[in-house]
Amino acid sequence: MIGSGLAGLTAARALTGLMDRVTVIERDWLPRGPGRRRGVPQARHTHSLMTAAQQGLEQLFPGICQDLVRAGAVPVRVPEDMLLLGPSGWLPRCATDLSMLSAGRDLIDAVVRDRLRADPRITFLQDHEVVALEPGPEDTVIGVWACRRNRGQPDGWNPEHLIPADFVVDASGRGSRAPEWLAELGYAPPAESVAESGTSYATTLYAPPVGHVADFKSLFLMATAHDPRQAVLNPVEGGRWSVTLAVGDGTLAPTDHAELLRAAGTLRHPLLHDLIETATPLGPVYTRGRTDSRLRHYDRLRRWPDQFLVVGDALAALDPAHGHGMTLAVESALVLDHLLTAHGTAVGISHRLRRALARQVAPVWQSSIRAQRPVRGLRARFGRRYASRIAAAATTDPHAAALLLHQEQTLAPPAALRSRALRATLSPRRDPAATAPPTLTHGPESRGRRPAVPSAPVIGVSTGSAARPRPTGSSAHWPLAAPAGERRGP
Repeated sequence: MIGSGLAGLTAARALTGLMDRVTVIERDWLPRGPGRRRGVPQARHTHSLMTAAQQGLEQLFPGICQDLVRAGAVPVRVPEDMLLLGPSGWLPRCATDLSMLSAGRDLIDAVVRDRLRADPRITFLQDHEVVALEPGPEDTVIGVWACRRNRGQPDGWNPEHLIPADFVVDASGRGSRAPEWLAELGYAPPAESVAESGTSYATTLYAPPVGHVADFKSLFLMATAHDPRQAVLNPVEGGRWSVTLAVGDGTLAPTDHAELLRAAGTLRHPLLHDLIETATPLGPVYTRGRTDSRLRHYDRLRRWPDQFLVVGDALAALDPAHGHGMTLAVESALVLDHLLTAHGTAVGISHRLRRALARQVAPVWQSSIRAQRPVRGLRARFGRRYASRIAAAATTDPHAAALLLHQEQTLAPPAALRSRALRATLSPRRDPAATAPPTLTHGPESRGRRPAVPSAPVIGVSTGSAARPRPTGSSAHWPLAAPAGERRGP
């Protein structure tokens, strides 16, 4: 296994169903606990495990969602616990079967990594970089060549050495060198589909204002065709808020707190600005761009080495604005687990795996690129018109709202829900869409009012002085100190 991101960790768990021993090779140093790993540049930005990702993780690691909650992840019912401004207005806070677990990316990876470390069949080989594949007879791969980091060497690395393997999985992310490795062995490079994105991101952490009371946990302002900006405020471990603002019109995202506050004030609704205006920043504003979507069509190659597979962002890297990366990683691991278990051996299965992963990726890829490259034609126009009617009906009808959220999470809705939502789109609208967010604690009608005995959950710091709080737990901004004997220099 090459790479220890979520795609690599879940794929390693899938391999244990067939392999006696699994080695996870990681280029960077792996912290104990939720410390930051260099190989995840997007870790500072807001992350959440959506419904499908939670269900998949539970299949691979029974009870892991409880582990995540105990570690600090915040469960959020969607949209009951969230204020969601959809393309046509505020969605009603109705009961659905959808939820998310909100946490820092480092915490999510750490909990999954700890599960694997507890398995004696799995070994982590950190500070090792894979540089080539080892070919075997009759178009096979029988291992990898890797070198270990050594700051005492002139180039910083020890000489290359061979690590034998019965099955090799590349989960090394967007920077995967699999096309180069295959070319060195005489294989043709894969065709690539690229959807350029002008989206850039700005993220920071806040401590909620002292005494903050709200009847919601999360806020999501979705992008529209006329305003490609979107923003999210999610609760994370330690009672903090993670706020991300995505700018999709090609301009640069805010780079400091003053710019972020000004940008929040120009969004479709000023609620985010009102929430963070008196909140305490916990660290700088981090920005990220270059979020183009890229799909490598390994399934179309007619000649391919058996016992080698590419998964995760190394196969399909999606624009983070759509939030499907972790879900796709988990679902791909389930595909790997199912097919390997059914086949009973890692030999002669690579072709089926490549095709199965391509089918798994296809709907998410199409959903992602439609937002970046609108498709033309009669069918596309009909689809956009239907989507706009669903979005409009979602502001007043709970079934249409649930269908819209299922589509947002790329989940197949139940047939009954689809038919009820369709009826809502065809029926004349009786009630106008709400212009104010569906909350009793915020908005024009609630300004200046504070309940004497708050019945809503208290989010963040509710008592104590107004001094800057010291964060607890960990995230990409505030990694825990490494245990004794594991501290490493920069």
